Amino acid sequence: MLHSRRPSMPPISTLEEKLVDADGDALHFHDPSIPSETLPYWLVNLPRSQWTAECPSFLRNQSPKNIQCLSTPDHLYTRQDWEQVKEITRTNQIDRFQRVPSELRKYLEYMAHIKVEYTSVMRFVVKERLGWEENLKPRGDPFEYEEDIRIIYNDWPYGVNKDIIHLVVWTKFQLEDDPATDDLTVDARAAIENYVQDTFCSRVPPEQVVWFKNWKSLKSVPGIEHFHVMLHHPDMAFVREITRGDVPLIERL
Repeated sequence: MLHSRRPSMPPISTLEEKLVDADGDALHFHDPSIPSETLPYWLVNLPRSQWTAECPSFLRNQSPKNIQCLSTPDHLYTRQDWEQVKEITRTNQIDRFQRVPSELRKYLEYMAHIKVEYTSVMRFVVKERLGWEENLKPRGDPFEYEEDIRIIYNDWPYGVNKDIIHLVVWTKFQLEDDPATDDLTVDARAAIENYVQDTFCSRVPPEQVVWFKNWKSLKSVPGIEHFHVMLHHPDMAFVREITRGDVPLIERL
């Protein structure tokens, strides 16, 4: 059962007195004349009515990359276009992907909630998104049986142009990594490439399809094998067919 309640946060009390500019005037986030760097990163892109004097627990101890993103007003964020997406995946610089700042905040908040509600993100994904709670054992070899594979939307897609559809292919079988490189083995990469060609490039022009697999250090759900597919300007009827009518969480909350 999906829940959309927000984790509790400390109430605002004397925030007006704590958040002042150099002239002593209270800050107004929606005033474009006020630079975002005068606000703590946890208040950027947040309505004034939701401001808190302290950083919420789910936003503490973030990486420098996340803090930089969270500190950016949405209107200053530039979505990555298809040419950038192709370059990132071609060069395997997957860490260059990032989320829209306000969506990163929602993602971090919801992940914190999931860990409380389900004890782990993996348990939530298996039960609520994949329906594999009863059986995670693959029936056969990689990509041999459809029942060992599930294609759904990325619930919290990267901040790419909106004409790019971000999907995730989840598998019950493992896709072997080379421990020396933290990357796929040659055989595993070839197996994924063949699957993508058969499943996606048969319905979408090949130049409008890319795929990538996150490095272990970047995986948000390391316990279940998966890789990402991005489609540029796909036929949405095909997307509905391949995802069985899936709707990403970000559109449901």
